Amino acid sequence: MVAVGAVVLAACGGRPAPEAAGPGGITEVNCGLPVSVPAPPERVYALYQPAAEAIHALGLSDRLVGTSYHGAPVLPRHAEAQARVPNLPDLPSREALLATDPDFVLAGFNNAFATGGSESISTRADLGRLGIATWINAPLCPTQDGLSDEAIDPARVSMDTVYDDLRGLGRLFAVPDRADAVVADLRARVDGVAQRVAGRPAPRVAILLNDDDGSYRVASGIDFGTQVLAMAGAQNAFADLTERRHVAVGKEELAARNPDVILTSTCCDPATIGPDGAADVAQIRADPALGGVRAVQEGRVYPFLFEDRAAGVRAPYAAEQVAGLVHPG
Repeated sequence: MVAVGAVVLAACGGRPAPEAAGPGGITEVNCGLPVSVPAPPERVYALYQPAAEAIHALGLSDRLVGTSYHGAPVLPRHAEAQARVPNLPDLPSREALLATDPDFVLAGFNNAFATGGSESISTRADLGRLGIATWINAPLCPTQDGLSDEAIDPARVSMDTVYDDLRGLGRLFAVPDRADAVVADLRARVDGVAQRVAGRPAPRVAILLNDDDGSYRVASGIDFGTQVLAMAGAQNAFADLTERRHVAVGKEELAARNPDVILTSTCCDPATIGPDGAADVAQIRADPALGGVRAVQEGRVYPFLFEDRAAGVRAPYAAEQVAGLVHPG
């Protein structure tokens, strides 16, 4: 049935391609591409958790026809609204996505629109030909459609981009006042954390992804975790790496950089919560190659969720959490 729905949609050409907004419509620019809608979108599919949380925050939950691939529960304030939305544990296929008949697809990460990789669904150009407008959380904008993490502009990886992104979405959906209110709330949270950590030394933090073979990758300088750390009064010990968001590093390099604090990057299930990172913490603490690392010696290895370093509305909440870990008391 899903496949048949997709074929019918494609055969009919879908909605008119949003090449021009037309009378009463609006055009915004996202990742260098024009996004034109003749009217505020009514049927939104959100790929990845940061996209869903943005739509909920803008008060548009009733327009969601589906969400997918959440690595943790949504923020508590959005839990009730999310419970009413169909959600897939994994990304949908292109056919399953089209079967929901969306007029707008928002992606919380860029790899859904990449031309390669296991998580690729479709390019933005492909969906545009079917009359479906698309958007990527702007701090993760690739330099062109079809690319992913290897093409992120480091200058865009900031909370200012998050704020601009929300305002752009607010204009597209005709809720500019709501967008301004969300931005004001996020700014207030960021300012509150800044006041709390002001004047304190910034510890060096490594965010580790524990791979199944016992090796590690780190969140690099272009990962939004770097911004979360900065808001929390810390610094990314691997901020100089910028080729991709996640970079494989040897244990010797980890030991040489000797971070003061290590955070895990635990995921990826809609029910995953902070304590589920205990296994990742235990693995790091028990690794003999990391026994001399300051964070391990001082017991400063903490569970942290992958979703809490996503580029979006969740980041200031994550900064509050990280500030409590790296600046206790």
